[in-house]
Amino acid sequence: MKLLTSPASPFARKVRVVLHETGQAGQVTEIAAATDPLGDPVDVIHANPLGKIPALIRDDGPALYDSRVITHYLDAHAGGRLYPERRIWEVLTLEATADGIMDAALAMVLENRVRPEHERSARWVEGQWRKVERALDAVEARWISHLEGQIDMGQIALACALGYLDLRHGARDWRKPRPQLAAWAERFAARDSMIATAPPS
Repeated sequence: MKLLTSPASPFARKVRVVLHETGQAGQVTEIAAATDPLGDPVDVIHANPLGKIPALIRDDGPALYDSRVITHYLDAHAGGRLYPERRIWEVLTLEATADGIMDAALAMVLENRVRPEHERSARWVEGQWRKVERALDAVEARWISHLEGQIDMGQIALACALGYLDLRHGARDWRKPRPQLAAWAERFAARDSMIATAPPS
């Protein structure tokens, strides 16, 4: 199998962490792929017509895309422990929360990277950041006990989202008002899978 990926993408990192956590990293070849929200990235659209990464090119079927589809597939392939049935709704909700953080944080980056300066909206950027803050506050208030349990996909997704905030929005210091989440993030970041997939600084 081949994974179309990017070192800085938090969605691709989710998949790469799963590969390491499930012992499948050696079975997948990672291929760096560039995307362009305003164009047609030819090296990606053959696998994902939406032109987004990650995309998993399989040997025995069509390519899979959207990080949640890929992580489900890889987890099932390895025995299915990251989406435990007894708390599946909590895991999926936490993963969706983390993905929402990534979406908003990435949108902030694209606003400044893609739009000409005279078209950029500081108000819109701050609106995206408020989404991030609300999600982080909810995790701090309601999810800390879940984060201390057996590793699951919700935890992996959240750790990748927080890593992306550090990478692209570190100056906003999400940690200070959320000490429990900050402490958890520091511990989770020490996992071998997180170290192996850390984005370039």
